[in-house]
Amino acid sequence: MDIHQHKTFQFRQPRAKDNYTVQAGRSYPLGATVYPEGVNFSIFSKNCERMELWLFHDADDSGPFQIISLDSSKNKSFYYWHVFVEGLGAETLYGYKVYGKYDPANGHRFDGEKLLLDPYARAVIAGKNYRREAAVLPGDNTPFAMKSVVIDAGDYDWEGDRPPKHPYSRSVIYELHVKGFTKHPSSGLSPDERGTYSGLTDKIPYLKELGITAVELMPVFQFDETDVHSPLLKNYWGYSPLAFFAPHSSYCHTSEPQVIANEFRDMVKAFHKAGIEVILDVVFNHTTEGNHLGPVFSFRGLENSFYYILAENKEYYMDFTGCGNTLNSNHSIVRMLILDALKRWVTEMHVDGFRFDLAAVMSRDEHGNPISNPPILWEIEADPVLAQTKIIAEAWDTGGLYELGSFIGDKWAEWNGQFRDNVRRFLRGDDHVVSAFASNIAGSLSLFQKPFRDPNRSINFITCHDGFTLNDLVQYNQKHNEANGEGGSDGSNENYSSNYGVEGPADDAGIEAVRLRQIKNFFTILLLSQGTPMISMGDEVRRTQHGNNNAYCQDNETSWFNWEDVAANQALLGFVKKLIRFRTSHPIFQMEKYWALFNDSEANIKWHGTKLDEPDWRDDAHSIAYSLQDEAGNLLFHFIVNAYWEPLEFELPLLAQKGKKWYPLIDTFQASPKDFTPDNTIPIKNAIKLVPPRTVIVSEAR
Repeated sequence: MDIHQHKTFQFRQPRAKDNYTVQAGRSYPLGATVYPEGVNFSIFSKNCERMELWLFHDADDSGPFQIISLDSSKNKSFYYWHVFVEGLGAETLYGYKVYGKYDPANGHRFDGEKLLLDPYARAVIAGKNYRREAAVLPGDNTPFAMKSVVIDAGDYDWEGDRPPKHPYSRSVIYELHVKGFTKHPSSGLSPDERGTYSGLTDKIPYLKELGITAVELMPVFQFDETDVHSPLLKNYWGYSPLAFFAPHSSYCHTSEPQVIANEFRDMVKAFHKAGIEVILDVVFNHTTEGNHLGPVFSFRGLENSFYYILAENKEYYMDFTGCGNTLNSNHSIVRMLILDALKRWVTEMHVDGFRFDLAAVMSRDEHGNPISNPPILWEIEADPVLAQTKIIAEAWDTGGLYELGSFIGDKWAEWNGQFRDNVRRFLRGDDHVVSAFASNIAGSLSLFQKPFRDPNRSINFITCHDGFTLNDLVQYNQKHNEANGEGGSDGSNENYSSNYGVEGPADDAGIEAVRLRQIKNFFTILLLSQGTPMISMGDEVRRTQHGNNNAYCQDNETSWFNWEDVAANQALLGFVKKLIRFRTSHPIFQMEKYWALFNDSEANIKWHGTKLDEPDWRDDAHSIAYSLQDEAGNLLFHFIVNAYWEPLEFELPLLAQKGKKWYPLIDTFQASPKDFTPDNTIPIKNAIKLVPPRTVIVSEAR
């Protein structure tokens, strides 16, 4: 049906039970709650004048089988509209029509012709006729709208599921995209399973063997895949949420409404059985409704001036997210929504933690001004339901608020963007970075400035979804985002990358050797530094995006994990597995105090240069060495990082313990299997070690 014909749709003929008896209902809980006698609906709107609940059988129904008009004298308590529908059950589809003033200048955008999603909907379904533009253009969008789904929250057998509860000190996080991890034909899955929660479950043995303790899933809240600038592209990443309580339905291999929630639960339960935590990348900084020209899906049509930070001219939105609007996360109603959503994912879906996208936005008040004690962040930290979950902040936003190292609270961990940038720059050979690089290795103490803070709350990473893959970091000098259709204006221009001689793939064996060595250098520093390491999907097998550093709209082989890379890069994969096992088997890498917290005689780390006890902190220094020792002062490991483009000689420390010698452990210059030799029985004979260019050497005292 053409969207301009929406006025002419015909309602379906009622079924036998298409007219349900209703009662007044109650205001709590919000959303649709299933009881043995029926379903209670409750939704918030202060300034609307009239409201209707529309009930549907199917996602593509052009009209409802029943319209329930809510009487403000019976179905409204304070600002909550509610009704109880007798005999109604789970899997019913529904939406709201909300009537009020359309007065953008005063922040009101009520539009009674738009079918609205319930902000508390536990599932959302889009039919084959869904059209985003129908929510933008004037008129009734019902035939083309997504519908909310009534879900029975207790209708699932968890089989005694328990969260693994890994401490940060023993965690290795793996960021992945649910669809992209298994969508490629090489995944070995059936077409129906590729790109689904179920498909991801099938790959748990791979992640378990790799040594991962937690997966961090890119957004799985229901989002609009057509929220993109071109009809030829898709919103692949999902950083444009539509419903905070609902798992993204297209990641299911079935369209049955109740199964949407249960497929997600099946996945979580399977990860837990394997001892792997599930962390969600959550977006509470904006929604898919965009700017003042965007669609009316839910929040905008319910209470626009409460849910969003509006400009001085309330027709427009403040945008600290780069996505057209900013959620008013410190408003009491929005705070309640966020907390209720988080608790739903923990109690009903058993997730283990959350990474908050652009979390600094949540430090802004209703006018967009930063506040020192943002209520929502303290409430997340203090909530007892969330007490055992991991909470991780991306401590900045696109409006210039940068709170890395100063984020509030005692519980929050933080994505350490400075670790990423400084490690990239130092290993590339940049000047003016050696001191920062050394600090990052030892938990970034100079950044966080809290002497009793757990250093493992620094989430260290070299790459993530946003930017180059690790392979592309050593293969491209510049981004190549032509396929995104934005004329190269998207994506960062400064990636601290190097192609080492040729842009893109190289036939030159020397260039390829340097690239592989640098990849191993990055992994060694990432996995053997103080802090919690995070690996980006496919870096362990050199996944490439062909130089695209902003593949948010590339739902194709550019972004998908190519499982043929696993066989092609077995040597690198084996190296990473050994590194992870090595990290998790040695207490020095799991300490919950900073290596360098005390004076030199008590520290667990000692700095050196090419000569012992003489670290080179000059701006043009391109190498550093350091030793790790236990609490008694016994030397354990000695690291040499030569980021210079020429070989350098380094002195090895003298071992005071009788009978102990230095043994080669890691040498990234060597090919597999000589690059990692934990069982080496031949000690190092010379006190001076010649280290090749762009190489990391680790020796073990035994």
